[in-house]
Amino acid sequence: MRIAVRRLLIPLAAGAVVLTGLTAPAQAASPASVHAAEWQASQLDAQGGIYNDQYGFTDWGLTVDTVIALKATGAEPQIAAKATAYVAAHVRSYNSYDDWGQPGVRVSGATGKLLYLAVATGSNPQNFGGYDLRAESLALMTTTPGPDQGRFQDQGDADYSNTFGQSFNVLGLARSGGVPLDAVSFLIKQQCAVGGFRLYPDATTCDQATNPVLDPDSTALAVQALIAADRSGNTAAGKAARKGALWLKQQQDASGSFNGSGPTAAPNTNSTGLAGQALRAVADSGLVDTARASRLRTAATKAATWIRTLQLTSTNAGAATSDTGAIAYNQTALTDAQQNGVTPTTRDQWRRATPQALLPLARIGLADIG
Repeated sequence: MRIAVRRLLIPLAAGAVVLTGLTAPAQAASPASVHAAEWQASQLDAQGGIYNDQYGFTDWGLTVDTVIALKATGAEPQIAAKATAYVAAHVRSYNSYDDWGQPGVRVSGATGKLLYLAVATGSNPQNFGGYDLRAESLALMTTTPGPDQGRFQDQGDADYSNTFGQSFNVLGLARSGGVPLDAVSFLIKQQCAVGGFRLYPDATTCDQATNPVLDPDSTALAVQALIAADRSGNTAAGKAARKGALWLKQQQDASGSFNGSGPTAAPNTNSTGLAGQALRAVADSGLVDTARASRLRTAATKAATWIRTLQLTSTNAGAATSDTGAIAYNQTALTDAQQNGVTPTTRDQWRRATPQALLPLARIGLADIG
């Protein structure tokens, strides 16, 4: 049963449509999510980026994740604006190899993530740091008929594109003026009949692939991208998002946690953060009936509760009292910090875990941030 939403569908090029209308306000972010976001903001340097001291570079992807976390919670708006401006001034440092002396390379995943950042921060996606990110995203989409039609791919070097990048491009395009039907169709092709999505696309559909690895992280991000596409009038996207959320729920451990796949195939707050956010997003989307929405919302709350057990607080931080608010990647990381503090060696993991882990605590989906 779909909740009634007032829609205006405006046809665009390549079958794309754009949605304007009214949506219900999201719940206020929890104090725990705000505290986590404030800690993450404290990790930004004076320019507004996350600087990796171990390897001596600004981590642009993690800086974008930090801004998304700040926008999701409403924490530190001035710091979020400064970090956004810093990223906008370094677009090519993130979505190209220009800084490494290799002109002409464009990274599709980074381009999609930048486009999404522009939308989520209320910036102009067609003039973000002087770049038209909508145009750049669309230029990276394969238009030639064939198995890769609709796929966003890297250009100028080896292609490392995956379902994460596909999802961010769909999210950014759907929220900035319309997404081509082929882009959505290619994303849906990465979904197996059981509902999960694979991380690495190939020329076959998911069900035709040999032993495809279904990835909870990729599924969670794809589900949220498809919610945005559904709002643009693509009903197939809504059906795929619903199926993906129901598969995700089946992957949840009794503790409330989620595993990733491959090297992350153990309970962790990154996977649990994305999955919990996606479950609540579908529950609130009107794509499922009332009973299923209630079950998905309960599962999302259970995920958030598990994540809270791994957040440093004034009562459990031990030697890490100066880093309260941060969220550990797993129980091992939390125990180590309680005993030894968050050290220069372990800090990068905490910076990576926290912005993704806080998402279900913030109670807002990627299709709604900003």
